[in-house]
Amino acid sequence: MSARCPSGRPDRAGISSLRARVLGAAAPGGVLALLLLARPPEGIALEPGAEVLPPHALYGELFTRVQEEQVFADGKDFCDATPKGSPAEILARYRAATPRTPEELKRFVATHFTAPTTVGSGPASTGATTVPPRAAPAGASLIDHIDALWGVLTRQPADIPPYSSLLSLPRPFVVPGGRFREIYYWDSYFTMLGLLESGRADLTKDMVGDFAHLIDTYGRIPNGNRTYYLSRSQPPFFFAMVALLEPGHPERAFARYLTQLEREYAFWMDGASSVARGLARRRVVGLGGATRVRAPAPGQVLNRYWDDEDLPRDESYREDVALANRSGRDRRELYRDVRAAAESGWDFSSRWFADAHSLTSIDTTALVPVDLNSLLFGLEQAIAAGCGEAHDEACQRAFREHARARRKAMDRYLWDPVRGAYFDYQWARGERIPRVSAATLYPLFVHAASPAQAASVARTTRRRLLKGGGVVTTTRNTGQQWDAPNGWAPLQWIAVAGFNAYGETALAEEIACRWSVNVARAYRESGKLLEKYDVMNPDRPGGGGEYPLQDGFGWTNGVTRKLLALYPAHTDYRSVDECRRPRPAAHPGAAVDK
Repeated sequence: MSARCPSGRPDRAGISSLRARVLGAAAPGGVLALLLLARPPEGIALEPGAEVLPPHALYGELFTRVQEEQVFADGKDFCDATPKGSPAEILARYRAATPRTPEELKRFVATHFTAPTTVGSGPASTGATTVPPRAAPAGASLIDHIDALWGVLTRQPADIPPYSSLLSLPRPFVVPGGRFREIYYWDSYFTMLGLLESGRADLTKDMVGDFAHLIDTYGRIPNGNRTYYLSRSQPPFFFAMVALLEPGHPERAFARYLTQLEREYAFWMDGASSVARGLARRRVVGLGGATRVRAPAPGQVLNRYWDDEDLPRDESYREDVALANRSGRDRRELYRDVRAAAESGWDFSSRWFADAHSLTSIDTTALVPVDLNSLLFGLEQAIAAGCGEAHDEACQRAFREHARARRKAMDRYLWDPVRGAYFDYQWARGERIPRVSAATLYPLFVHAASPAQAASVARTTRRRLLKGGGVVTTTRNTGQQWDAPNGWAPLQWIAVAGFNAYGETALAEEIACRWSVNVARAYRESGKLLEKYDVMNPDRPGGGGEYPLQDGFGWTNGVTRKLLALYPAHTDYRSVDECRRPRPAAHPGAAVDK
């Protein structure tokens, strides 16, 4: 297991010793092989005392009945409820009482559990009531409102009640808002962008420390700090968070967190040294030919989203069972694909549907996604830079080669020069899925695209994705929340940072302007910042998905605050018509230094 000094600096002795043994033995796969030896091939790598079970495993038939009978309108609420006794005692009382009617069941649950509250009007660790219409005084600017919201959404470290689904964190953190009462992995990078502009570098550092703690404890960063999220992660933005700590010299921050960066990489790459061509193992896919007996050549291993469980999600149990009943498919296969989509953060989108229309055809694990592989390229580059700063030349060379090989594979399998975009790859059939989505922007964000590829993506974005309120998620309207007409804050930042990095500054500003004007208009009308927005019909709120539209909202606050700092003139704009008057950015917008 890796260790970290109290200062946050990683203890390199253990991993360096193991690396030396592997490199000395000339093991195939070099440093990658070392990393795969550092954790068990399956399951969760736990530090002592970290053993945890999700609600479905604790409460058995009581859990199933509560979710099936919809005791809570939102199934996540039962997963987040705090038991008033041990699960064994509660389950024994349930079996003895045998509540027969829905009313009796509700009374039993109310007697034995404390229901959670919606994220709250103050910085208490448990949350309370709802996000206030205006966190700042009436008439405050959008920037002042966002700055005031950080206190509303911040949670302090607290003792976790026995048998709660919450996972303990050692430092303060920001939650998204609404039903999302816990820290979320990829949300937090975009939240941090705004925290820094609001002068909260301290809270940004705290959250990076919390994520390092999760890696140290569980061998991964889970979807969120809940027991029922431990079987999956989310898009791996940890390296980008670490880079925010020292934007002028990110390699220094990478060196401080090198143990955690390497361990996260090992989690995503488990099985890479042995997966055969045409097959997949957990999150790695062997590409490069029809044969299923030879290991892939260098540059022919890419990644997919996955989940280590193939059961209904605890927090969406009723919805997942109903979907399986409608689908006629193998239930475990469907549940795995649903969970893998949740790991992607795009839950749900036509990107993952075999027929491009119906959730019942979800096929997430059959796809090699553009966004995930772009981020892993960024992670490889970050580890190489950190190893260089730590004067570990063998590690630096190895990870530079991993990044080079991944970019080569992305160009071969994901890039379509005719359509001028990156597409997800259906690895079992050996074909790209030609559905334009904002995922095509990710290679620019991590500097994996060539200048010519970036120019093509810019043209495709103007033609297919740029709408009145910003960048639309996909070009298909399916009723799913990660499809048209919705736009999401993280995708706007990926676009702006990526295009600025390649000199497409006018397009970057136009996207930023359209988004900021849309968010500001909605704020003036409602006093709220929302989880998502309708960017094709800016007078409407975003829609779709499994739950009502949430307000708060962490990543919207963060990205909007960052964009208004980058383009301060947009603060006074009232119409997207004004977005056609580009002005220079206040400072560069590139996300990752080369």
